[in-house]
Amino acid sequence: MSAHRHHTEQITRLNLTPIIDVALVLVIILLVTAPMLSVADLPVDLPAARTRGLESERNVSITLDRAGDVAIDERIIERGALTAALAQRLATENPNVLVVIRADAGLTYADIRSALEDARAAGAKRLAIATRQSGVDPS
Repeated sequence: MSAHRHHTEQITRLNLTPIIDVALVLVIILLVTAPMLSVADLPVDLPAARTRGLESERNVSITLDRAGDVAIDERIIERGALTAALAQRLATENPNVLVVIRADAGLTYADIRSALEDARAAGAKRLAIATRQSGVDPS
């Protein structure tokens, strides 16, 4: 009998570096594309501003373009149906959700004020007007 036995150890370690790299790339892609999913495809030239608030929280977007088209998030609606459609959308959200008006820079203040009044009538408590930073290309 042999008093001396040789044990061979198996390598059971899993290299996690490639898995972590792939996971981080997927997280970055998600963070970049997520804000683009809730905005309508209406072409809008936003007015410029010096400061910009946090956009990390979930909000409801109302988009007004130069031609008079209106959209709530990605759904295009009739201008006269804004209050009812927004009230229906707000009923499914947190009561303190931020409603962001994305209006074309060529619109009059009366058009924007009318959209703000419609949003208040629909039950919106927190309102904001979207702008782009000064010196940033609008494309």
